[in-house]
Amino acid sequence: MTAPGARASGEDDLIARYFRPLATDAGAFGLIDDAALLKQSGDDLVVTTDAIVEGVHFLPDDPPDTIARKALRVNLSDLAAKGAVPAGFVLTLALRDAKEEWLAPFARALGEDATTFSCPVLGGDTVSTPGPLMISITAFGRVPPDRMVHRSGAKPGDRIAVTGTIGDAALGLRVLKGQMSGEGLDTSSREFLIQRYRVPQPRNALAVAIREHASAAMDVSDGLAGDLAKLCAASGISAAINLAAVPLSEPTHALVTKGQSNIESIVSGGDDYEVLCAIPENRWDSFASAAARANVQIADIGRVESGAAAPRFLDAKGQSVALKRLSYSHF
Repeated sequence: MTAPGARASGEDDLIARYFRPLATDAGAFGLIDDAALLKQSGDDLVVTTDAIVEGVHFLPDDPPDTIARKALRVNLSDLAAKGAVPAGFVLTLALRDAKEEWLAPFARALGEDATTFSCPVLGGDTVSTPGPLMISITAFGRVPPDRMVHRSGAKPGDRIAVTGTIGDAALGLRVLKGQMSGEGLDTSSREFLIQRYRVPQPRNALAVAIREHASAAMDVSDGLAGDLAKLCAASGISAAINLAAVPLSEPTHALVTKGQSNIESIVSGGDDYEVLCAIPENRWDSFASAAARANVQIADIGRVESGAAAPRFLDAKGQSVALKRLSYSHF
């Protein structure tokens, strides 16, 4: 914070120009204080944090508006999987330099998403770095007391559901890196896959339904197969997944059909930011109706099983498929 009458630093100027206009929540105090205030509401506060790093989560030449949206939306995806309604976020931005042509569209897109998802900026920090660009967001959400949906809690017999479509983002990254020939992909399909990589679609519209119906849930960020294994381990159960039921978009289905991709890379690719959840059988119809009202696609892809064995992945004939890789890993 700058003292009254003192000359503003470059960081203060940057904050005032690009981010103070976004701080519309009263608890942000116009970004002139050292901390923000979230008013007590009687709800539990859900806290999640994710960082995205240049060269790891986005490419150096990705447009700054898509980087801003991805930074916030990967956190919103976590809140959705916990059944939480967004309450606000704080931002840490590590920059090599402060260029108007990058910061202006970044801030504009961040503000648009903050409004769209009712998740206002509350504060944060900006620093310089000689290394890769990094954006870290900590997001806050609210749930009624003791109602957060955990990874643990899935029971044998529960249906396993996933939102949206799987594998698009990983293929979009391959397109951007020039790792696909493009055969069978028209311009609109290429753009669809690229956008699925650059701009996730968090399922916050389904958050309340997840809270009311799911016995366990988590967002799919590192790969459907690997994240399912994490949910199973946390719940102390196993699962059987019908690979033919895993939902694919038309472009992804076309690439699999033409042999340019396969189901193993689809379920292990990462960056989907969909929600994986276990739904008790007697709640399925109600959950499906709620998803339809929220205009969120869901797919029934398998069942929770008893035991602690690793999840089984089955082909269309019911035969087990051995996956060489389950998910993306940073280390």
